[in-house]
Amino acid sequence: MEIFTLLVNFIEVAAYIYLGVAAVYFLLFAFLGVLPYRRMVHPSPLLRKIAVLIPGYKEDFVIIEVAEASLKQSYPSECFDVIIVADSFKPETILELKKFPVRVVQVVFEKSTKSKSLNAAMSEIGDDYHIALVLDADNIMAPDFLEKINQAFESGFTAVQGHRMAKNMNNSMAVLDSISEEINNHIFRKGHRVAGLASGLIGSGMAFEYAMFKKRMSEIQAIGGFDKELELTMLRDRVKIEYLEDAVVLDEKVQDKAVFENQRRRWLAAQFIYFKRFAWDGVVQFVTRLNFDFLDKVYQMVMPPRILLLGAVTILTVIMGIASLIFHTWIKEYLALSFFYWLVIWILTVLAFIFAVDRKFYTKQTFMAILTLPLGFWLMFKLLFRLRGANKAFIHTQHGVSGGTAKK
Repeated sequence: MEIFTLLVNFIEVAAYIYLGVAAVYFLLFAFLGVLPYRRMVHPSPLLRKIAVLIPGYKEDFVIIEVAEASLKQSYPSECFDVIIVADSFKPETILELKKFPVRVVQVVFEKSTKSKSLNAAMSEIGDDYHIALVLDADNIMAPDFLEKINQAFESGFTAVQGHRMAKNMNNSMAVLDSISEEINNHIFRKGHRVAGLASGLIGSGMAFEYAMFKKRMSEIQAIGGFDKELELTMLRDRVKIEYLEDAVVLDEKVQDKAVFENQRRRWLAAQFIYFKRFAWDGVVQFVTRLNFDFLDKVYQMVMPPRILLLGAVTILTVIMGIASLIFHTWIKEYLALSFFYWLVIWILTVLAFIFAVDRKFYTKQTFMAILTLPLGFWLMFKLLFRLRGANKAFIHTQHGVSGGTAKK
């Protein structure tokens, strides 16, 4: 009995430390994200040549609209090219794309990945570019997006993340995904820049010095989460990533359970894979070079997703609260103290959400979406036991329709 009690105490303490550190981390950067972040702006920046790279796999449904919209920039047309990387597109889609002044690079792979598409495109288009901008096949840039990206490079940055926002909020799942995106922007991008740390990358709406990006991408063979590998290797080499809160690119949010599960499964698998790969290096880099940016990113790979953090802390707090009321023996005092500790973590987690959620989401629509949070928690919890193999096959998130497919 004593051994069992010690084991239970050990598990609880471990859970308390793991979830408690995550709650404090979220709260710290959520608070910092409320503070202003001012960037140096140059009035007359050099006009750099930009390659707008848009890789897509079977994205016939949305790519025509995206191609047309990508050309509508206030940035001089002679200073940027739109390159559509068409993987397994229909012939009629290719013919339609060729009506626009865009470059179409057709690719076919036995096993498709975004990194393969980007590498193939850069091999074909050559090196006559200063900046490589990566978009998803459903992304729509604000008309001044390229201007602001170019401005950031004038300030000396070689890696820049734009502000990706929701293109649609047509149901509860899309609303929750939109809120999640903005929380990520608030904590991992703006909050980090206020603290003087590097912004996180998202996977699209991001730009890099072209030669550097081409070289680094040639070394990446990731099936999923190529942006995480790119980000980790850049931070390891002390490349600072800027965040442009006012440079907006619209992104389609998931609209149903199947797409949500596919997408999150891919993300979770990538996190654990890269944590195992870079964890020791992150510690060594911090001890020998005080590389806090790299250590911080490695820690993010093992952090619990916010919905799991909120759900787990809420469940444990309720369980301990009820148990402290039911039991009236010597264990009551222990349970009451345990309940207090879990209540503190729950309060910290809720405060982090309050700071991080933009006031524009304080609506009736959001309240209705919150009612689906238990479903979101359950889906994420189940995915923890379904990660095996997620990194061995390209999991495709289909855009423009209510559903998703996976390419094996």
